[in-house]
Amino acid sequence: MEIAYSFAGLVVGFIVGLTGIGGGALMTPILIVGFGIPPVMAVSTDLLYASVTKCGGMISYARKKMVEWKIVLLLLTGSIPGSLLTLHYLRGLGGLEQIEHLMNLTLGVSLVLTSVAVFFRSQIRERAMAWQHHPLANHGRRWRPYITIATGILLGGLVTLSSVGAGALGTALLIVLYPRLTMPAIVGTDLVHAVVLTGIAGTGHLQMGNVNLELLAYLLAGSLPGVFVGSHLGTRLSPRVMQPIMGSVLLAIGLRFVLAG
Repeated sequence: MEIAYSFAGLVVGFIVGLTGIGGGALMTPILIVGFGIPPVMAVSTDLLYASVTKCGGMISYARKKMVEWKIVLLLLTGSIPGSLLTLHYLRGLGGLEQIEHLMNLTLGVSLVLTSVAVFFRSQIRERAMAWQHHPLANHGRRWRPYITIATGILLGGLVTLSSVGAGALGTALLIVLYPRLTMPAIVGTDLVHAVVLTGIAGTGHLQMGNVNLELLAYLLAGSLPGVFVGSHLGTRLSPRVMQPIMGSVLLAIGLRFVLAG
C-alpha cells in the first residue's frame, strides 16, 4: 500500500508539472475513492501535500519577479480569516459524519467550479480584457481591493473544507479582477497565495489531529520527482489539448461527489 501511495503521488505530481492543474483537485478524490481514506484525513493531508509540492514553483516565480505581492496580501487578508473561521466551525460540529458530509459536498462543488475555470480560461480572459474598456469598469476598480479580500474569504473557506480551489479557480478569479496582468504574473501571484493558504489550513487540520504524516511522506516521495519530470515535458504540450481533458476529468469527479452528497 505504501508503494501505491507513492505511485499516486508520482502520477498526480507528473500531471501537475505537465499542466499546472490538478494537485488537490486530483489527489483528494484519489485518496477518498481509490484508497478509501476518510474524507477528513484525505483533505487535511492533501492540504499540506499541496503546500509542499507548490513551494518550488512559488520560489521560481518569485525569483523571476512574476508575483504581485500587494494582491497576495489582499487575498491573504481575506483567506486567512476565512480559513481560521472554517476550522473553528469544524471544531464545533457534533460528529464526524456531519464533517464528512460537508467536506464531500464542498469538494464536489469546488471540483465542478474548477472544471468550469479550466474549460473556459481563455474565454474568461478575453471577456475580462474586453470589459476593462467599459465605462463601468473604472468605477469597479475602486472596489477591486475589497472584492479581492472577499475573494480571499471565499477561497479560504473552500480550500479548508475541500483542499480544492486555490489553483485553477483562484487563477480564473484573478483574471476577472486583474485582466491587465500577464498570465505568468497571475499564475505566480495565485501560486504564492495557494502555498500560504494551504499551509495555514493544513497546519490547522494538523492541530486537530486530522493529518496522516506517514501518508503525507509517501505521497511526497512520489510527487516531487513527478512534478520535476512533468514540468520539463509540459512545455511541449499545447494547453488547447490538455485543458479540455483536465476539465472533463475534474467535472466528472466533481459531479460524482455532488450526486453522492
